[in-house]
Amino acid sequence: MYYSGLFHFFLRRERLMAWIHSLGAWGFAGFILLQVVQVVAAPVPGEATGVLGGYLYGPFVGVVLSTIGLTIGSFVAFSLSRYFGRPLTEKFVNTKTMARFDYLLHHKGAFLIFLLFLIPGFPKDYLCYILGLGHLTTLEFLTIATTGRLLGTTLLTLGGTYLRNAQYSRFFLLTGAAVIIVLLTIAYKDRLESFLKSLHERYARRSKDTSRKG
Repeated sequence: MYYSGLFHFFLRRERLMAWIHSLGAWGFAGFILLQVVQVVAAPVPGEATGVLGGYLYGPFVGVVLSTIGLTIGSFVAFSLSRYFGRPLTEKFVNTKTMARFDYLLHHKGAFLIFLLFLIPGFPKDYLCYILGLGHLTTLEFLTIATTGRLLGTTLLTLGGTYLRNAQYSRFFLLTGAAVIIVLLTIAYKDRLESFLKSLHERYARRSKDTSRKG
């Protein structure tokens, strides 16, 4: 993707905007397609397209279109992983990331997975592939992925809207707050993951005890 130019294509707002405008009435569909591709091609940065949605379409329509594209992309990644299994997933997700989230494959832990989607800085696109190997049903996964991404999608769309309206002070305040949250997430990543993992294991033990009593 790097040498083909796809990665750089997603990083250049002007090129993305020109491509969408060239589609005319199909611009909505083109933007949704961009969001689908950036999820399925997991290393592609989603921040660029999220901000672009707010810049082009404003806060409400931008969030709606981004959510549609992200949901479709998440479903495609999840389905590819579920159908083709670990050999394909390992082509998108490196071994270290697979090992970090391996515990998610053994039990559902739906609420904890929702928290991972909700927290900024976590590799949500990679999670779509990893979770395809686990026990979540497609409906459970789509519910978690869609609602869990909504906060981040809204923030990125607002950022794009502020840029379009030349509200630079609001944009920088929003960006600053987001950067602080991400930096805190990175700084306490190991502790946070250990905490979530312990909650997940506690939930799994409780589920086993309940099933035994039943």
